[in-house]
Amino acid sequence: MEILQLTQVSKSYGEKENRVQALKDISLSVRQGEFVAIVGTSGSGKSTLLNLIGGLDTPDAGAVVIRDRDIAKLSRRELTIFRRRNIGFVFQNYSLMPVLNVYDNVALPVTFDKGRHVDHAYIRRLLEDLGLWTLRKRYPNELSGGQQQRVAIARALANKPALILADEPTGNLDSANSQDVIDLLTQASRRYQQTILMITHNTALTSAVDRVLRVKDGVVTDLGRKRNEKLS
Repeated sequence: MEILQLTQVSKSYGEKENRVQALKDISLSVRQGEFVAIVGTSGSGKSTLLNLIGGLDTPDAGAVVIRDRDIAKLSRRELTIFRRRNIGFVFQNYSLMPVLNVYDNVALPVTFDKGRHVDHAYIRRLLEDLGLWTLRKRYPNELSGGQQQRVAIARALANKPALILADEPTGNLDSANSQDVIDLLTQASRRYQQTILMITHNTALTSAVDRVLRVKDGVVTDLGRKRNEKLS
């Protein structure tokens, strides 16, 4: 089942002679449970692509369809609700709430969206699966960088979203913790049939993914690579 479809998507920034086309007529699809890496040099358009998919920006042309909804046609309020329920984000800087402990950080998206209807059994399972249950009462400043990113991944999974968008999730981590985060994302993709799109500059980390999209000069090339093959 296709979770995400982009059809002839374009995006430009600037005016007249300063206008820069960030993405050019992009069409692609991603199936449920796929773990897809997006690679490319700085300024290639990969962050623009992730922002359009995440509903953080709107295309000039084309359609971005998630779970059969063209998100570019939603009102601001509809988009906010849709994004909260269908998209989980993992950022390079973790973006945890410093005044909340691990458990409450992970449960926050569900609490915010559904009030008292929190599936505490599922939250506990996430924390146990990601090795965080014994740390559930600690606060972000009591955790290592790798532990904080684990919390961020658990939080992204809490709402059982259609997509997880991970923007350089290993950017602040050493090589050992970077591989640990990739392993956790791979585990999430398999165990929860979770669809994941990850931007990374580190092509060494792409051996675990199902497919690699390369963005260059606003054009996306599907390298069609399968898990455990090396990226040339």
